Amino acid sequence: MSHGTVFNIQKYSLHNGPGIRTTVFLKGCPLSCWWCHNPESRGMDSEILFIEDKCIACGDCERVCPSEAIKLTHKGIKLDKAKCILCGKCSESCPSEALEKIGRKMRAEEVMDEVKKDRVFYEESGGGVTFSGGEPLIQINFLENLLTLSKQMGIHTVVDTSGYSSWENIDRIKGNVDIFLYDIKHMDNEKHKKYIGIPNVLILENLKRLVRSGSRIWVRIPLIPGINDDFFNIARTCEYISSLRLKDLYILPYHNIAKEKYKRLGMKYKIPDAYSLEDKELREISKLFKNYGLNVKIGG
Repeated sequence: MSHGTVFNIQKYSLHNGPGIRTTVFLKGCPLSCWWCHNPESRGMDSEILFIEDKCIACGDCERVCPSEAIKLTHKGIKLDKAKCILCGKCSESCPSEALEKIGRKMRAEEVMDEVKKDRVFYEESGGGVTFSGGEPLIQINFLENLLTLSKQMGIHTVVDTSGYSSWENIDRIKGNVDIFLYDIKHMDNEKHKKYIGIPNVLILENLKRLVRSGSRIWVRIPLIPGINDDFFNIARTCEYISSLRLKDLYILPYHNIAKEKYKRLGMKYKIPDAYSLEDKELREISKLFKNYGLNVKIGG
């Protein structure tokens, strides 16, 4: 498959692998993490995002919509997603950019044309391209094509994954991946199902197999207060990672900057009262991981 759905290409990215990188965000994800920072990535189809405070109530979007999915009311724009055909005419006509179409079909060659523009930065900094999401493995054929093209161009590759995919998919691409950024969100299977929406068995098993394959892996742990930051879960996580003889670990502290995205997409944010951990708390948690011989970094 030479086409896929991309929802963002972020240039000069510093937190998704070594060096200066271009991060390509692919749409689609089988997880439903309560704290997801990219809720626009979950569905495979394009979506319309509405930024209420930019709307000037001109009514242009209502006039151009061919399916009558948009209505301008005294309370603002109302979008009927059942009627919306995702043609994007509303966002194209909006003079204040209050409407935005998220996700577009791209050829692998188109994506790589964007990636290779910053090749000089990759070479000087030891960077490259990172494929993220969503869950990039959900578009396995497209991802495989992108990785193949990257290697043909001599560009360093990183795949940011939850590990929730068939081993066959991971096995198909691992030869063209320089580093896997691999998320571990919770060690308790029942809590994993509650907060992430799926069991963790496949994720943990795939990590074991990936380690045995000799792939380079950086484990990443999104640290969410009240969900996975308790001592028992952290200790189990430490034991599991160290049992695999992995060394590189990144702690990703929770922040709520994506909260507004949920509102713009008409989605419910499940942890509105969650808070960010203080620097002192993060340092204490880091010490626990370091006691297991892990190279710990906060962020990135």
